[in-house]
Amino acid sequence: MTETQRLYYEDVYIREFQAQVLACQAAGKGYAILLDRSAFYPEGGGQPSDQGVLDSVKVTEVHEKDGELLHYTDAPLEPGTQVTGRINWQRRFDLMQQHSGEHMVSGLVHQAYGYDNVGFHMGSDVITVDFNGILTEAQIHEIEQQVNQKIWENAAVEIFYPDKDALETLDYRSKKELNGQVRIVRFPGVDTCACCGTHVAYTGEIGMVKLLSVEKFREGVRMEMICGSRVLDYLNKVDDQNHQISMRLSAKSDRTAQAVERLQEENFSLKGRVQSLEEGMFAAEANKWAGKGNVLLFQQNMEADSLRKLTDAVMQTCGGRCAVFSSNADGSCKYAMGEKAGDLRQLTRNMNNALNGRGGGKPFFVQGSVQAGEDQIREFFREL
Repeated sequence: MTETQRLYYEDVYIREFQAQVLACQAAGKGYAILLDRSAFYPEGGGQPSDQGVLDSVKVTEVHEKDGELLHYTDAPLEPGTQVTGRINWQRRFDLMQQHSGEHMVSGLVHQAYGYDNVGFHMGSDVITVDFNGILTEAQIHEIEQQVNQKIWENAAVEIFYPDKDALETLDYRSKKELNGQVRIVRFPGVDTCACCGTHVAYTGEIGMVKLLSVEKFREGVRMEMICGSRVLDYLNKVDDQNHQISMRLSAKSDRTAQAVERLQEENFSLKGRVQSLEEGMFAAEANKWAGKGNVLLFQQNMEADSLRKLTDAVMQTCGGRCAVFSSNADGSCKYAMGEKAGDLRQLTRNMNNALNGRGGGKPFFVQGSVQAGEDQIREFFREL
């Protein structure tokens, strides 16, 4: 087994390095390359691996296997070749910001409430952190304020390898029992944790932390958060959405909530008026078909709830079966059909089979849709 010199532990800011290819073998749809030295961080501890290039060969993933650092590429490299490695620094620094911010949040939660971080995933858009205790929105807001205050103090991040005796007396977080040499990452006054990941040198480089949500998960909560440049991207998206809303509602950007509330009130009032008008129309339609027996009606673009109400009103007076169909934009039709004290189950099955439909309900009242136009529907009922 060949031990690769891990440059990311010597200097986390190395973006380019020279190395010799020790081995190259086919692996899946690409190749696995072993180097004598590397600045590519392998996937581990919840942190995704680095990406980049070796000369012009693309490095898609990096994994540690049996102590070896394997670089998975889209093309082979000849063993013995000297190559220049370049990591995708924008991606690496983003991951450093996210990972460091997560440590500080987890440390403050542990300090304040005694909860442990029992699950951690660093996605391409958000970080999820699972805690084994309940956190409220108010507590999350308080943690967010505290962590950002600590970030802006711009304290130096300490990384060290204590000996066995020192480790036994050290108060630090760890998800599992550790053997051998332990790498400790300390954010002064905030968190001390065993971790193999890459981190910023000063807390100020994290920039900012935004805690997006918290929801009940298993015996505790799952939190979503973002750090660094992702916060700026998020705020820009939110600002753009708010700007579009303010333009459409003719409201100032800091008054959109009040404008939406006013719009909701107006919408509620209009719905009330529409419902009142519909009820009058349905009553008139019911009187029109009183005593007429079976009734077949067609409407345009009627909502399912209104369709149900119209059908119910007419079936109460017509003395037979009432079926109401309303066309949709895609050429299909939704339907409601009812008959007082009737049993429409067999008729519904036959209609759905004949008109490529689906739906059902109670014996005396059914709703659904058919993939058929008005002419086909009329022909079906005519044959009855």
